[in-house]
Amino acid sequence: MKPGIHPDYRPVVFRDRAGGLAFLTRSTATSDTTIEWEDGATYPVIDVEISSASHPFYTGKGRVIDTAGRVERFQRRYGTA
Repeated sequence: MKPGIHPDYRPVVFRDRAGGLAFLTRSTATSDTTIEWEDGATYPVIDVEISSASHPFYTGKGRVIDTAGRVERFQRRYGTA
């Protein structure tokens, strides 16, 4: 890697505002706001709208789409050979 052309890769806290989940990871993302983490150190915090704590797929609150009607409509149009 060439020196001086890559962004800083440092610890950052991502916080899901809707689900209340926060996790510490490493990223090149930047933020002006900071948060004091469980280890006593201060890290930049990035607020996200959706994470595994609030996404319907992961929480089990997703809607099931009626695919049976689509299959039947396809078979009526094009038949089964």
